[in-house]
Amino acid sequence: MKRYLIAGLLVWVPLGVTVLVIKLLVDVMDRTLLLIPAGYRPDDLLGFHLPGLGVVLSIIVVMLTGIVAANLFGKQLVGLWESFLARIPLVRSIYSGVKQVVETVFSSSGQSFRKVLLVEYPRRGLWTLAFQTGTDVGEAQTLIGRDVVNVYVPTTPNPTSGFFLMIPREDIIELDMSVDDGLKMLISMGVVVPHWDSAAAARASLENP
Repeated sequence: MKRYLIAGLLVWVPLGVTVLVIKLLVDVMDRTLLLIPAGYRPDDLLGFHLPGLGVVLSIIVVMLTGIVAANLFGKQLVGLWESFLARIPLVRSIYSGVKQVVETVFSSSGQSFRKVLLVEYPRRGLWTLAFQTGTDVGEAQTLIGRDVVNVYVPTTPNPTSGFFLMIPREDIIELDMSVDDGLKMLISMGVVVPHWDSAAAARASLENP
């Protein structure tokens, strides 16, 4: 009975969590339908609510915004909009910070969240997974006088919160696992451990010293 119960949970728990997360995202995106004037919304025209239309609308809005922002006229509009936001004290700080984070994360040449690291935290002798967020620390790099790396140490099982640390490069260990595998291990609290072929890794290190 215990074996059958566990086998059933292994099927339904991941499926249920996946459905709940997708439903949450769809419900949030469906709120974009409120941007359409009343009477012209799909719910009003169809006479019933069709889940997922907000996702389609969100994608269309983002694509159209990207098309407009990519041309010369659109860049000028974005520049005027950002100059307006730059005059508002609190909004200026939030907007510029979020924009820099987004530009760094989505940049193809960026280093944010491209490497999974092994660091000693919260004290020596205890190890945890972390993600490299950058190598440019500006003033802190000069004052410390050591080669440090920007590191994000997420909490478990919620990786959206965590700690930002600047750790000396010699105190970190770069792992071969992907960022996706690292997140799976963190969210599962170490239950899901990515497969690692030590023999293949040894051969790769010999071929690329």
